[in-house]
Amino acid sequence: MVQGTWKIPMPASGEGVFPDLLIVPLVGFDRKGYRLGYGGGFYDRTIAAMPERPRTIGVGFELGLLETIYPQPHDIALEMIVTEGTRLKG
Repeated sequence: MVQGTWKIPMPASGEGVFPDLLIVPLVGFDRKGYRLGYGGGFYDRTIAAMPERPRTIGVGFELGLLETIYPQPHDIALEMIVTEGTRLKG
């Protein structure tokens, strides 16, 4: 392992591994499948850079449902959002 960006350890060599499914935490979300995360855009940038888009499921709490999050052009909608009371398809 070597020190990567933001001091996160990463493998020193080898091929990349790309998941088929991402379970994505969220703070807020709308009915179109867009999410508010924790303020870095890491998930959207990671998903956009992957050779094939994985399935994406957001997990959060019902109280995070908003009318809209005002998505920006770089935002990527999730395929599904699951809360304690709702399951939405994006």
